[in-house]
Amino acid sequence: MSQIPPEAFRFLRQLKKNNNREWFNKNKNRYMEELRDPLLEFISDFTRPLARINPHFVADPRPVGGSLFRIYRDTRFSKDKTPYKTAAGIHFRHETAANAYAPGFYLHLEPGACFTAAGIWHPDAATLGKVRDGIVARPGDWKRTLNGKTFRKQCRLEGDSLKRPPKGYDPEHELIEDLKRKDFITSISVTEKQVCAKDFGKKLESHFKTMRPLVGFISKAIGVAW
Repeated sequence: MSQIPPEAFRFLRQLKKNNNREWFNKNKNRYMEELRDPLLEFISDFTRPLARINPHFVADPRPVGGSLFRIYRDTRFSKDKTPYKTAAGIHFRHETAANAYAPGFYLHLEPGACFTAAGIWHPDAATLGKVRDGIVARPGDWKRTLNGKTFRKQCRLEGDSLKRPPKGYDPEHELIEDLKRKDFITSISVTEKQVCAKDFGKKLESHFKTMRPLVGFISKAIGVAW
Protein backbone atom coordinates (compact mmCIF):
# COMPACT_ATOMS: atom_id res chain seq x y z
CA MET A 1 0.00 0.00 0.00
CA SER A 2 1.23 3.51 -0.80
CA GLN A 3 2.69 5.73 1.92
CA ILE A 4 1.83 9.28 2.93
CA PRO A 5 5.12 11.18 2.52
CA PRO A 6 6.65 13.50 5.14
CA GLU A 7 6.67 16.17 2.43
CA ALA A 8 2.89 16.40 2.81
CA PHE A 9 3.32 17.80 6.32
CA ARG A 10 6.16 20.05 5.24
CA PHE A 11 3.90 21.57 2.61
CA LEU A 12 1.08 22.11 5.14
CA ARG A 13 3.47 23.81 7.58
CA GLN A 14 4.71 26.15 4.89
CA LEU A 15 1.16 26.84 3.72
CA LYS A 16 0.19 27.88 7.24
CA LYS A 17 2.98 30.47 7.20
CA ASN A 18 2.12 31.64 3.68
CA ASN A 19 -1.66 31.34 3.47
CA ASN A 20 -2.20 33.56 0.44
CA ARG A 21 -3.00 33.01 -3.22
CA GLU A 22 0.31 34.32 -4.53
CA TRP A 23 2.35 31.80 -2.57
CA PHE A 24 -0.05 28.95 -3.30
CA ASN A 25 -0.08 29.61 -7.03
CA LYS A 26 3.72 29.58 -7.08
CA ASN A 27 3.71 26.29 -5.19
CA LYS A 28 0.68 24.63 -6.76
CA ASN A 29 2.80 21.92 -8.41
CA ARG A 30 4.23 21.10 -4.99
CA TYR A 31 0.71 20.91 -3.57
CA MET A 32 -0.24 18.34 -6.18
CA GLU A 33 3.00 16.34 -6.03
CA GLU A 34 3.61 16.38 -2.26
CA LEU A 35 0.07 16.41 -0.84
CA ARG A 36 -2.85 15.91 -3.19
CA ASP A 37 -1.58 13.12 -5.45
CA PRO A 38 -0.06 10.94 -2.67
CA LEU A 39 -3.32 11.22 -0.70
CA LEU A 40 -5.39 10.29 -3.75
CA GLU A 41 -3.16 7.25 -4.27
CA PHE A 42 -3.53 6.33 -0.59
CA ILE A 43 -7.33 6.61 -0.89
CA SER A 44 -7.32 4.37 -3.95
CA ASP A 45 -5.16 1.78 -2.20
CA PHE A 46 -7.45 1.84 0.85
CA THR A 47 -10.43 0.57 -1.17
CA ARG A 48 -9.86 -3.05 -0.23
CA PRO A 49 -9.17 -2.49 3.49
CA LEU A 50 -12.28 -0.30 3.69
CA ALA A 51 -14.37 -3.06 2.13
CA ARG A 52 -13.19 -5.39 4.90
CA ILE A 53 -14.48 -2.89 7.47
CA ASN A 54 -17.84 -2.56 5.72
CA PRO A 55 -18.69 -2.82 2.00
CA HIS A 56 -21.11 0.12 2.06
CA PHE A 57 -18.45 2.81 2.53
CA VAL A 58 -16.56 4.35 -0.34
CA ALA A 59 -12.90 5.22 -0.98
CA ASP A 60 -13.25 7.69 -3.86
CA PRO A 61 -9.88 8.86 -5.33
CA ARG A 62 -11.32 11.55 -7.60
CA PRO A 63 -9.48 14.88 -7.14
CA VAL A 64 -12.79 16.77 -7.03
CA GLY A 65 -15.90 15.45 -5.31
CA GLY A 66 -14.22 12.36 -3.88
CA SER A 67 -12.99 11.33 -0.45
CA LEU A 68 -10.34 14.06 -0.23
CA PHE A 69 -11.66 17.38 1.05
CA ARG A 70 -10.84 20.37 -1.11
CA ILE A 71 -7.95 22.59 0.00
CA TYR A 72 -9.91 25.78 -0.60
CA ARG A 73 -11.78 27.32 2.34
CA ASP A 74 -15.31 28.68 2.07
CA THR A 75 -14.78 32.19 3.42
CA ARG A 76 -18.19 33.65 2.55
CA PHE A 77 -19.50 33.63 6.11
CA SER A 78 -16.21 33.63 8.01
CA LYS A 79 -14.25 36.48 9.56
CA ASP A 80 -11.12 34.48 8.72
CA LYS A 81 -10.49 35.21 5.04
CA THR A 82 -7.38 33.07 4.60
CA PRO A 83 -8.07 31.14 1.39
CA TYR A 84 -6.63 27.69 2.14
CA LYS A 85 -7.05 24.93 4.69
CA THR A 86 -3.87 24.12 6.57
CA ALA A 87 -4.93 20.52 7.19
CA ALA A 88 -5.97 17.71 4.86
CA GLY A 89 -9.09 15.68 5.47
CA ILE A 90 -10.17 12.34 4.00
CA HIS A 91 -13.77 11.22 4.50
CA PHE A 92 -14.83 7.68 3.63
CA ARG A 93 -18.58 8.24 3.32
CA HIS A 94 -21.49 5.83 3.20
CA GLU A 95 -22.43 4.94 -0.37
CA THR A 96 -25.78 6.73 0.01
CA ALA A 97 -24.28 9.96 1.37
CA ALA A 98 -24.78 13.18 -0.55
CA ASN A 99 -22.44 15.23 1.69
CA ALA A 100 -20.07 15.10 4.66
CA TYR A 101 -22.91 15.12 7.19
CA ALA A 102 -23.48 11.37 6.99
CA PRO A 103 -22.05 8.35 8.80
CA GLY A 104 -18.49 7.69 7.83
CA PHE A 105 -14.83 7.20 8.69
CA TYR A 106 -12.37 10.08 8.66
CA LEU A 107 -8.63 10.79 8.60
CA HIS A 108 -7.35 14.22 9.64
CA LEU A 109 -3.82 15.23 8.66
CA GLU A 110 -2.56 18.37 10.37
CA PRO A 111 1.00 19.03 11.56
CA GLY A 112 1.07 18.11 15.24
CA ALA A 113 -2.64 17.23 15.38
CA CYS A 114 -3.42 14.11 13.34
CA PHE A 115 -6.26 11.77 14.20
CA THR A 116 -8.56 9.08 12.87
CA ALA A 117 -12.30 9.39 13.51
CA ALA A 118 -15.72 7.92 12.82
CA GLY A 119 -19.41 8.59 13.38
CA ILE A 120 -21.70 11.38 12.25
CA TRP A 121 -21.00 15.10 12.66
CA HIS A 122 -23.66 17.84 12.71
CA PRO A 123 -26.46 15.76 11.13
CA ASP A 124 -29.65 17.54 10.12
CA ALA A 125 -32.61 17.52 12.52
CA ALA A 126 -34.35 14.54 10.94
CA THR A 127 -31.21 12.38 10.94
CA LEU A 128 -30.32 13.41 14.48
CA GLY A 129 -33.82 12.46 15.60
CA LYS A 130 -33.42 9.00 14.08
CA VAL A 131 -30.17 8.43 15.99
CA ARG A 132 -31.79 9.52 19.25
CA ASP A 133 -34.83 7.36 18.57
CA GLY A 134 -32.52 4.43 17.89
CA ILE A 135 -30.90 4.90 21.30
CA VAL A 136 -34.32 4.97 22.98
CA ALA A 137 -35.55 1.92 21.04
CA ARG A 138 -32.37 -0.14 21.52
CA PRO A 139 -30.70 1.03 24.74
CA GLY A 140 -29.00 -2.32 25.25
CA ASP A 141 -27.37 -2.23 21.83
CA TRP A 142 -26.25 1.37 22.42
CA LYS A 143 -24.65 0.44 25.75
CA ARG A 144 -22.89 -2.52 24.17
CA THR A 145 -21.62 -0.22 21.42
CA LEU A 146 -19.98 2.14 23.89
CA ASN A 147 -18.87 -0.50 26.39
CA GLY A 148 -17.23 -2.96 24.05
CA LYS A 149 -13.79 -3.76 25.43
CA THR A 150 -11.74 -2.43 22.52
CA PHE A 151 -13.96 0.60 21.89
CA ARG A 152 -14.04 1.66 25.54
CA LYS A 153 -10.26 1.28 25.87
CA GLN A 154 -9.46 3.59 22.95
CA CYS A 155 -12.52 5.77 22.32
CA ARG A 156 -15.03 8.11 23.87
CA LEU A 157 -17.88 10.10 22.38
CA GLU A 158 -17.02 13.65 21.36
CA GLY A 159 -18.71 16.66 19.81
CA ASP A 160 -21.39 19.18 20.74
CA SER A 161 -24.34 18.61 23.08
CA LEU A 162 -27.46 20.48 24.08
CA LYS A 163 -27.49 22.08 27.51
CA ARG A 164 -31.04 20.84 28.10
CA PRO A 165 -32.78 17.59 27.12
CA PRO A 166 -34.21 17.67 23.58
CA LYS A 167 -37.95 18.12 23.24
CA GLY A 168 -39.93 14.91 23.12
CA TYR A 169 -37.50 12.87 25.21
CA ASP A 170 -37.79 11.91 28.85
CA PRO A 171 -35.47 14.18 30.89
CA GLU A 172 -35.09 11.29 33.35
CA HIS A 173 -34.05 8.76 30.71
CA GLU A 174 -31.00 6.76 31.81
CA LEU A 175 -29.19 7.76 28.60
CA ILE A 176 -30.26 11.41 28.59
CA GLU A 177 -26.68 12.68 28.33
CA ASP A 178 -26.28 10.75 25.08
CA LEU A 179 -29.71 11.89 23.85
CA LYS A 180 -28.57 15.49 24.34
CA ARG A 181 -25.75 15.00 21.85
CA LYS A 182 -25.75 16.87 18.54
CA ASP A 183 -22.75 14.90 17.26
CA PHE A 184 -21.99 11.20 17.56
CA ILE A 185 -18.28 10.99 16.80
CA THR A 186 -15.14 9.49 18.25
CA SER A 187 -11.45 9.79 17.43
CA ILE A 188 -8.01 8.32 18.06
CA SER A 189 -4.87 10.46 17.87
CA VAL A 190 -1.94 9.46 15.68
CA THR A 191 1.49 10.98 15.18
CA GLU A 192 3.02 12.23 11.94
CA LYS A 193 5.59 9.45 12.22
CA GLN A 194 2.82 6.86 12.39
CA VAL A 195 1.00 8.44 9.45
CA CYS A 196 4.11 8.32 7.26
CA ALA A 197 5.07 4.76 8.23
CA LYS A 198 4.82 1.87 5.78
CA ASP A 199 2.21 0.10 7.91
CA PHE A 200 -0.13 3.08 8.36
CA GLY A 201 -2.76 1.52 6.10
CA LYS A 202 -2.98 -1.42 8.53
CA LYS A 203 -3.12 0.93 11.53
CA LEU A 204 -5.90 2.96 9.92
CA GLU A 205 -7.86 -0.21 9.21
CA SER A 206 -7.40 -1.29 12.83
CA HIS A 207 -8.61 2.08 14.14
CA PHE A 208 -11.66 2.04 11.90
CA LYS A 209 -12.50 -1.51 13.03
CA THR A 210 -12.31 -0.31 16.64
CA MET A 211 -14.75 2.52 15.84
CA ARG A 212 -16.93 0.39 13.58
CA PRO A 213 -19.60 -0.44 16.21
CA LEU A 214 -20.51 3.25 16.53
CA VAL A 215 -20.88 3.68 12.77
CA GLY A 216 -22.88 0.47 12.61
CA PHE A 217 -25.35 1.60 15.25
CA ILE A 218 -25.80 4.99 13.56
CA SER A 219 -26.24 3.44 10.12
CA LYS A 220 -28.94 1.06 11.36
CA ALA A 221 -30.66 3.84 13.31
CA ILE A 222 -30.99 6.13 10.31
CA GLY A 223 -31.94 3.29 7.96
CA VAL A 224 -29.00 2.92 5.60
CA ALA A 225 -27.39 -0.38 4.60
CA TRP A 226 -24.82 -1.85 6.97
